[in-house]
Amino acid sequence: MNVMCADRCAETELERLLEGIYERYHYDFRHYSRTYLRRRVERAQASVGSPSLAHLLDRVLGSPGTFTELLHFLTIQVSDLFRDPIYYAVLRERVLPHLATYPSLRMWVAGCGTGEEAYSLTILLEEEGLLERSLIYATDIDADSLEIARAGIYGLDRVRSFTDNYYRSGGRTSLSSYYTEAYGRIVFSPRLRKHVLFSDHSLATDAAFAEVQLVSCRNVLIYFDRELQDRSLGLFQEALCPRGFLGLGLKETLAFSSQASSFEPFAAGERIYRVR
Repeated sequence: MNVMCADRCAETELERLLEGIYERYHYDFRHYSRTYLRRRVERAQASVGSPSLAHLLDRVLGSPGTFTELLHFLTIQVSDLFRDPIYYAVLRERVLPHLATYPSLRMWVAGCGTGEEAYSLTILLEEEGLLERSLIYATDIDADSLEIARAGIYGLDRVRSFTDNYYRSGGRTSLSSYYTEAYGRIVFSPRLRKHVLFSDHSLATDAAFAEVQLVSCRNVLIYFDRELQDRSLGLFQEALCPRGFLGLGLKETLAFSSQASSFEPFAAGERIYRVR
């Protein structure tokens, strides 16, 4: 079998796996980046001991437990508190003064993973005196990640990184005032957690569900193909109120999107846009 034929066969097997997941479990990965999917599926095969994609498909369709394990490989779970601190510094200094003019605030963190970005926003809002009139919708497709996010519990070994990012983002007090520590872990304060609604939502299949003033979807679109990127950006545009704000990851852009005309750059270097 030549290389071209092998590549075509591998692509066909990957398509069968994605279609099988969609039909059996209603999770839609069919418009994720193929490069990303191939890399993650190879890791999943090694983890579950499947010699081929066909074998993996049989196991996934026959065992919800195997699918749950595969899901951890296919979803994006890399995050940090105040990841890319300059992004949060610009939110604090330039975006929140605009949002402060609203009597109540609604924000959407799409692809929230294990919750670090949502808690970053709650701390930011608390320090700017806006938290009590704010609600953050934090969504993801991974149920296990959402459970971690709801609990707000993280390893003590992450505190140094959390703290460094917090101060670099313009933090105004001690990060330790927002969590308690016990048994080698930290748990964020209930006063933060009560302002976040964590829920299941798929950018691939679900609709926009609320009007918000800010959407923050960072380092998620890079894993999608162009069609799913456009769909996601369309959901954000639909959810945002007039003159609302959209924040993307530092490696993401609206430049080649069909939704580009709906937005204007607000802080281009930090990938923050505003509805026209």
